[in-house]
Amino acid sequence: MATPTAADTRTEAAEQIQTALDELTLVEKVRLLTGASTWSLHAIDRIGLTPVTLSDGPIGVRGVSDDERPSVQLPAPSATAATWDVDLLARLGRLIAGEARRKGVDVVLAPVVNLQRTPAGGRHFECLAEDPHLTAELAASFVSALQDAGVAASVKHFVGNEQETERTTYVSRIDERTLREVYFAPFEAIVEAGAWSVMAAYNGVALDGVESTATAHGPLLNGVLKDEWGFDGVVVSDWLATKDTVASADGGLDLVMPGPGGPWDAALVAAVERGDVDESVIDDKVARILRLAHRVGAFASEPVEVATPEPDEPGVRDLVREATARSIVVLANDGLLPLDPRAVPRVALVGANAVEPFVQGGGSAFVRPPHVVSPLEGLSRVLPGAEIALVRGGVTERRAPVLPAVLVTTPRGARGILAEFLDVDGNVREERVILDPGEVWFPIEDAAVAAVRFTADVALHGDGTHVVEVGPVGAHELRIDGEVVSRSTHVVGSEVVLDSSYSDPATTETPVAVIGEGSVRVTLDAQVVDADAFGRFVRVHLRYRAPGASVDDELVEAEDAARAADVAIVVVGTNPETESEGWDRPSLALPGRQDELVRRVVAANPRTVVVVNAGAPVILPWLDEVPAALWWWLPGQEAGDALADALVGAIEPSGRLPWTLPAAEADVPVPNGLPRDGYVDYAEGLDVGHRGWDRLDRTPAREFGFGLGYAQWRYDRLELEAGRTRPAGTPADSGEGTGTWNEADEAIARVTLTNTSDRTGREVVQIYLSADGSDPLRPLRWLAGFAVVDVAAGSTATVEIPLRRRRFEVWSTDTSSWTLPAGPYVVHAGRSSRDLPLAATHIIH
Repeated sequence: MATPTAADTRTEAAEQIQTALDELTLVEKVRLLTGASTWSLHAIDRIGLTPVTLSDGPIGVRGVSDDERPSVQLPAPSATAATWDVDLLARLGRLIAGEARRKGVDVVLAPVVNLQRTPAGGRHFECLAEDPHLTAELAASFVSALQDAGVAASVKHFVGNEQETERTTYVSRIDERTLREVYFAPFEAIVEAGAWSVMAAYNGVALDGVESTATAHGPLLNGVLKDEWGFDGVVVSDWLATKDTVASADGGLDLVMPGPGGPWDAALVAAVERGDVDESVIDDKVARILRLAHRVGAFASEPVEVATPEPDEPGVRDLVREATARSIVVLANDGLLPLDPRAVPRVALVGANAVEPFVQGGGSAFVRPPHVVSPLEGLSRVLPGAEIALVRGGVTERRAPVLPAVLVTTPRGARGILAEFLDVDGNVREERVILDPGEVWFPIEDAAVAAVRFTADVALHGDGTHVVEVGPVGAHELRIDGEVVSRSTHVVGSEVVLDSSYSDPATTETPVAVIGEGSVRVTLDAQVVDADAFGRFVRVHLRYRAPGASVDDELVEAEDAARAADVAIVVVGTNPETESEGWDRPSLALPGRQDELVRRVVAANPRTVVVVNAGAPVILPWLDEVPAALWWWLPGQEAGDALADALVGAIEPSGRLPWTLPAAEADVPVPNGLPRDGYVDYAEGLDVGHRGWDRLDRTPAREFGFGLGYAQWRYDRLELEAGRTRPAGTPADSGEGTGTWNEADEAIARVTLTNTSDRTGREVVQIYLSADGSDPLRPLRWLAGFAVVDVAAGSTATVEIPLRRRRFEVWSTDTSSWTLPAGPYVVHAGRSSRDLPLAATHIIH
C-alpha cells in the first residue's frame, strides 16, 4: 500500500473538517472558539475531537497550572539568538517539542518575534534580536523543527508589541513601509515556513486608516495575515486581550483565550442569529481550530511520535550546555582567555550573580528547572584542584531575600504560617498551614472566601537590625506586633496578572532592633484576587534580611579575595527585579554598586575576567579597562557548566551580539518605547537597532554582530554570482537552470576566509547590503545573510550565503506591493555590522 503524501493528508483532513462542520450546531461551533479553561480547548467526543492543550514557552514548557513537574530550562531567546545558528535553533525546537509531548502540551506559545526596538523593553530578553532578518531566520528554523515533531508554535505578538508599559491599551503607530519591511518581516517568514498559530497582541495598531486593537483588526488579521499571506492556522488572542464580540469575530480572531467566559460564547451566538456576524465566519474559525487539532493529533489523527526525555537526562543536559556555551559572547580579551586550568590554583569568584545567578527572566517565559548549575559547581569541575573563594561583593536587589522557612512558626508553635480563609463578615471558613513562607500563592476554590489572614511569628537571632518585608497584592491590612504598618482598600483584579505586578508587589519594610534573641508577629489580611479566567487566588511576598556586613565591608572582602587569587572572575548583571514581562526598565545601569565592584577587583588583580549575566543591554563603563569580558546572558539550567566550558575553552564561546551594546544611555537611538497620550510612534522608521546607530553616526560599546571568539580570522575573498531564472515549465525540484539556487535568490555570496590561529574556531560570516542613496528612507546598511562555519586551525574555507530577492526589495506604498529598485548594491562581508573588510558590487538592471 502506498504511503500517503502530504497532499493526501491535507485532503483527508479537509474532508473530516467539512463533515464535522455539517454535524455541529451553531452553539457547538461557537463553543469551540473560546477556551474551556486557562490552558485547554473544548473537546467534542462525537466528532473525535479531544482537548488541545496550550502552554507558555519558549525556554521550556511550563505545562498546565497543576503540573508541578520541572521543565527543561534553555537559555533566554536573546542568548540562543547570539549563536546565529539556524541548525542549533532547530535542535532546540525538537527538544522543546519532546518536552511539550512529555507534559501533554499541543501548542507552545512561542517564539516571540517582536523586535528589540529599544534596550529598555522589559521583554527584551524574550525576543531574539533587534534585526528583522536575523529574527526571521532563527525563528523560522525553531518553528519548523517544533512543528515537524507535531507540536504547534503560536508565534507572538502580532504586531507592534515592543514594550510593556501600558501594553494592554496603547496604540502602535507604524507607517506602512516600516511595518512591511521591518515588523511584519519575521511573521511573514514564519507563515511562509508553515506556522500553525499566531497570537494577536494586547495593543492596538493603526493600519490602513483603521485604528483598532490587534485582536479585532480586520485589515491586519484578515487582509494581511490570512488573505495576502495565505495563513491557514489559528489566530489566538493574548490572554484576556479580547474585549468585544462582533468586531473581533469579524476582524479575524479565531480563538479567545483563556476560558471559560469572555466576550464570545452566548453573545456571539446571538450576534450570528441577529445577522451581525455571518455563520460562514464562524465556520472558517471552526475549520481552523479543527485543522490545528488535526495537525497536533487531537482530531481524527494521531500525534507524531517524538522522543520525550526528562530534562535532567545526559543528552538533554549536553545539548543545553552546548547551546549556552556557544551563545556566550567574548566582548574583550587581551589574551587572558581561555584560562589554562593548570595555571590558576587559586580563583576568586566574585559577585551577587556568582552566588545566585539570574538564569531566566520573569513572566510567561518562566519555568521551574530540574536544577541550576552554579558558577562555583561548574568551575570546580573544570578546575578540580583549584582553591575557589566565593564572595558576594554586595547586594544588588532592592528587595530582601525570601523569608526562610526555618524562622517561621504559627501562633500555636507549629512550623509554618497559619492561613485563615475569611468570608465577607470575617468568619473563618477554613484553616491551613503554609510551610513555604517566601512568595506565597495559592488558588481559592471556595467562592465565599473574600480574604485570607496570614499569621506567623518570625524568630530573629543575633544582635543588630533585622528587616521584615511584606508585599501583599491588592487590598490588605498589615500588622506587626499588633500595630498597623500598611493598609489599602484598593481591590485589584486581572490587571495585576496582565501587568505582572503580582509577581513583584510593592513591599512594606519593618526594621526591628534586636540584642540577642527576639521575634515579631506578622498578621496580614489580604484580599482574594478575582482575576477573571486566571481564577481566584491570594498572593503575598514575605521577605527578611538579617543583620550582616555592609556593602562597603563586602567590597573590601572582594578586593582581598581578588588580591590573593591567581585569577579573579567577577559576575555582574541584572536580577528578577530588572528584566521581566510587565514592566520596562527605567535605566540601563547595572543595579547596585557593581560598576564599583568591577573596578576595585581589577585594581586588586590585573588578571580579572568580568562575566555579564544579563539578557538585555546594560551600560559597562569599564569595558575597555578590563583584561577580559564575557556576555553570559540569562543562561538557564546548565549555567555554571557552560560558563566554565567557555572560560577554559572546552567549548568556544562563539556568540555574536544579536543587538547593539550602547556605551551610554544618551546614545541609544530609541531610548524607550513609552507611550505618549496612549500612542507609541515608531518615528525612526526603517532604522531599527544597528541601522539607527549607523544613521545617527554613533559609536556603541560593541556593535551588532560583534563577538571575538577564541580564533583569529582573515577574510580573503568575496565573490558574487547573480541568480538564475528557472526555465518555464521546469519542475521546482529538477535543478535545471538553478544549480544550488532557490528561485527566491537574487544572488549568492561566496566568502573565503582563513583561520589564522592555532585552534579550531567557529566564525559567523555576515553579509550586509547598501544601496546608492537614491532612497533617503532606506537604511544606510542592512543585514542580508549570514552563516556559521567551523574551520580547523590554519585552514581556509569558503562559505556560500544566498541573498534572497526580498533582501533587495522595498515596499511601495503607491502600488501596495514589493518592488525591486534597479541600480548598484554594495555587498559587504565580515565579522560584524562595522567590521566588513570585503565588498563587491551587485547590479540590478
